[in-house]
Order: sequence, then C-alpha cells, then structure tokens
Amino acid sequence: MRKRYLIVLVLFLAAGLFTGCNNSGKEKLPSDIVSNPNSAKGQKEDKQPKITFKKSSHDFGQVIQGEVVSYHFKFENTGTGDLVIADVSSSCGCTVTDFPEGVIKPGETRSLEVTFDSDRRRGFQNKTVTVLTNAQPAETTLKIKAKVVTP
Repeated sequence: MRKRYLIVLVLFLAAGLFTGCNNSGKEKLPSDIVSNPNSAKGQKEDKQPKITFKKSSHDFGQVIQGEVVSYHFKFENTGTGDLVIADVSSSCGCTVTDFPEGVIKPGETRSLEVTFDSDRRRGFQNKTVTVLTNAQPAETTLKIKAKVVTP
C-alpha cells in the first residue's frame, strides 16, 4: 500500500515538472527593448522609457454589491526609449485589467483599464494593481478603493 502511494507521488511530481515550466504561450520580448540604465563602466544609458500615470489611485465611492465598475488609468511614456508593459497583476481576482500590448513610443499616451467586481464583497475594499514594465523602476503600483453596500 505504501509503495502505491510512493508511485502516485512520483507520477504527480513528474507531471508537474513537465507541465509547470511551459512558456510556449507567451511572446518573448526582444532583448534590445530591456536594458539596464547603468553599465558596468558607469556609463548611463541614454534612451530609457518612463511610465507616468496621470493618477495612481481611484476611489469608486459607494458601490452596490454585485455592481461591476471600471476605470481607465491614463499614462504616458515620458522617457526617451520605447516602453513595453510586460505584465499587470492584481491583488485579488476581483480586479481585471486590460492593458496595451506592444511598444509604446516616447510621448505616446495610452490607458490601462481596471475593473472591480463587487459581487460577494462588502464594506471598504482596497485593491492594488502592479504594472511591470521595462522602465526604471520596473514596477508601478496603482490603487483602487470602494465602499460596497448591500442593496
């Protein structure tokens, strides 16, 4: 009986190893887009992107439980290099983001949509959205909040 459990455990571990590191569905970024602003020789990189948000937080105010609300965080590439948003993640499953893919040239403005689903929530809600880019610093945190009331 113990041998059977050991075999099942080994099979699960092997399956996890073969499927856990599969990155075939993601696009690879070109290496010339990602750069370090400081070289080993102490020289500064000239063309660096910079993401600048008009607002870094939004208050939805009072929201009725079950209501879905959205906000567009507007931003601009205020740097001198091409900006790429690599990933956007939220602090919970209640926030869904829609963000531009591809290269954002210097001076271009875009928006990042954050949606809050208040279903099965109540009271004050504070959520964060982390934006990962090729700029320095690489991470930018956006915040949303709402007061969810029952109907």
